[in-house]
Amino acid sequence: MAERPHVRYSKLSSQQEESEEDERDPYFVHSTAHDDLRYRFELPKEIPWSSIALALFLLTLGTMFLIVAHLLYTEHMEGESSQAYGFLVLGTLLFLPGFYETRIAYYSWRGAKGYRFSQIPAY
Repeated sequence: MAERPHVRYSKLSSQQEESEEDERDPYFVHSTAHDDLRYRFELPKEIPWSSIALALFLLTLGTMFLIVAHLLYTEHMEGESSQAYGFLVLGTLLFLPGFYETRIAYYSWRGAKGYRFSQIPAY
């Protein structure tokens, strides 16, 4: 493996910094971050209760569909095996987003680092 060259860097002089600022594009609006409207967005502080209720509903319905799929596949309930696959697909499609959003809501409520209620979309 090639060895990196040892180069010592030095700080630019103030004259070079000023000349670089003068070379800026005059048609581009240069603003600092606190002036830019894109950075003025504030996250809502309230808890999205309707989204959490929807996530719990999806989680519950998905769990029920997965249980029905298991019961149909193991023939504890009467029905065809093709019905089990349908319930399995629908149960998975309902369970995954419900579990994901419920997990975010739970960790946000517990105050875990990196989780906030603002990560849950509000409907």
